[in-house]
Amino acid sequence: MSDCCDTGGTVTLAPPRSGKRGQTPGQTAAKISTVALVGPPNCGKSTLFNRLTGLRQKVANYPGVTVEQHFGRMGGVGRGDLVLIDLPGIHSLHTFSEDARVAVDVLHGNMPGTPAPDAVLLVLDALHLNRQLMLAAPVLALGLPTLVLLNMADLMEAQGGKIDVLALARELGAPVAMICATKGNGLDAIARFVNRLSGSPEALAAPVQLPVLQNVASCRQWANGVSARTNYKAPLSSLWTRRLDAVLLHKVGGPLIFLGVVIGVFQVVFAAGLPLSNWLDKILSQAGGALAGIFPAHWLQVLVRDGVWNGMQAVMIFLPQILLLFLVIGILEDSGYLARAALIADRVMRSIGLNGKAFIPLLSAYACAVPAIMATRTIENKRDRMATILVAPFMTCPARLPIYTLMIAAFIPDRHILGDLFGMRAAVMLGLYLLGFLAALGTARLLKSSVLKASAAPFILELPQYRWPTFRSMGLRLLDRGGVFVKQTGTVILAVTFVLWLLSIVPIHAGEMASLTGSVIGRLGHFIEPAIRPLGFNWKIGIGLLSSVVAREVIVGTLGTLYGADPATHSLGLQAALRHDLTLGGAMALVVFFAFAMQCTSTLAVVRRETNSWKWPAAQFLYMTGLAYIAALGTNQILLHLH
Repeated sequence: MSDCCDTGGTVTLAPPRSGKRGQTPGQTAAKISTVALVGPPNCGKSTLFNRLTGLRQKVANYPGVTVEQHFGRMGGVGRGDLVLIDLPGIHSLHTFSEDARVAVDVLHGNMPGTPAPDAVLLVLDALHLNRQLMLAAPVLALGLPTLVLLNMADLMEAQGGKIDVLALARELGAPVAMICATKGNGLDAIARFVNRLSGSPEALAAPVQLPVLQNVASCRQWANGVSARTNYKAPLSSLWTRRLDAVLLHKVGGPLIFLGVVIGVFQVVFAAGLPLSNWLDKILSQAGGALAGIFPAHWLQVLVRDGVWNGMQAVMIFLPQILLLFLVIGILEDSGYLARAALIADRVMRSIGLNGKAFIPLLSAYACAVPAIMATRTIENKRDRMATILVAPFMTCPARLPIYTLMIAAFIPDRHILGDLFGMRAAVMLGLYLLGFLAALGTARLLKSSVLKASAAPFILELPQYRWPTFRSMGLRLLDRGGVFVKQTGTVILAVTFVLWLLSIVPIHAGEMASLTGSVIGRLGHFIEPAIRPLGFNWKIGIGLLSSVVAREVIVGTLGTLYGADPATHSLGLQAALRHDLTLGGAMALVVFFAFAMQCTSTLAVVRRETNSWKWPAAQFLYMTGLAYIAALGTNQILLHLH
């Protein structure tokens, strides 16, 4: 079943071409160099890409768009000289989605910075072939040499499905092969295809006999006809799939199980990821101190530890949570449950203007917004994904907890509301979590009714068979995501951290670094004090706000340093010092400000990375800061009048 069947037709829909820019239809290249990998979402295309390239792959965004591109060498079939481009998963070339536009531009050789493909590997899910064939007609009509790969061959055979592969090859006018990407079965057909194409490109660039298909309806009719003429028999769902779906998609039990999965994901990322992050933080702190001690000069030690190492450390401590999140998402996705969960969540999420697949990123944002924003890649629709990215930072992450607990302990009395079970401090903390959630909900509605407004689109989703995730697939996924985060996001964070550190020690007089209060940052604190005074803040809080742009939790250390050095409050603890300088209105305004504000360089950096532009993170920062200022101002003024 893994043999490559070659046939050709006699009438062309589009002139055949080898894929090189500026090449006329009659010309052929002496050697192929680039192959495009095309297929619908959830067809196993990414698994095949990882299988063909291993770790020899690179990740970047296409120029000017947020769609991510993967490309690597095809060493998995012994052709390390060939570049494989993994195009976004699409259902059709006729839609106007960003993913489809990118695929069309790449296939036509019109994407800047991306080589035009010489050939195409078209991956289709053999279990749902009657629907997946809708993509075959427009891809084959491009005239590029194409190998059609019917994935999931193992399940197809095991579950009683069948198809006449030779008849399908004749219908399509292109070679067809049955493969199993997860096990690596049938990949020899890919090797034979590219080897034969390298020797004689025109041999597999045969004209394609296809009808003229103007729209998605016509494509569906053609696909149904091809399925019938090739004796395609869709496999029955496995017994386990039917039994599991009867439970997991039950109208009552399904949502309850879904809720349990949501809580479980949160618990894994938060409960397991946070201790790992703390452990890594301690290890890196010790390593940073040891590294700085190697340098003899004090200024070099400070530069290495505070200016460089601490910036790197600020990035690395998120890594355990990121890897755990993508491990859980990978297990849910590869097992087949994520598609079911998105189906269950879609109705609720759409009521607030978001996609059903937004539930995992928003949930994980309670652990950290950085991996949550990266997790939005599971959302195919650009506008839904962008809306999820923009509202995710409103979810209360652990970095806000230090300032929350400090202010609540200092200003909120420890009174009981429901006996010993629920107190006033817990109520305030819960209220802050609720504030963030309501802000996210309101912002999502605002975005989807204004700048990200779009006509209602059908929620197209294939429900794949349940499968056991493979260690190889999980390992490659984690290495890929971890590498992207550290290499690309980390560079931005390092640069911003270094600049802020530099501003905290200059000006330098007689070789001595400035104190925090006398530094540029300190002077900025005094400069912005008139603007923050209506919120109940003083210049010290202003310095804390500026320093916390790197990371929210930094404000507690900054305030401790400032108040510890203040002669007026030197003998007081930090809580007492804050009570000395702040009113209840100012203290509650501060925590409300942190509930809304984007005080996190890491989040800004990853939004820049995911949106491929500084426009969106800048707008996000200004919007959240403005909302935080207004909410804090109102909180302070109301409490001043009530107190």
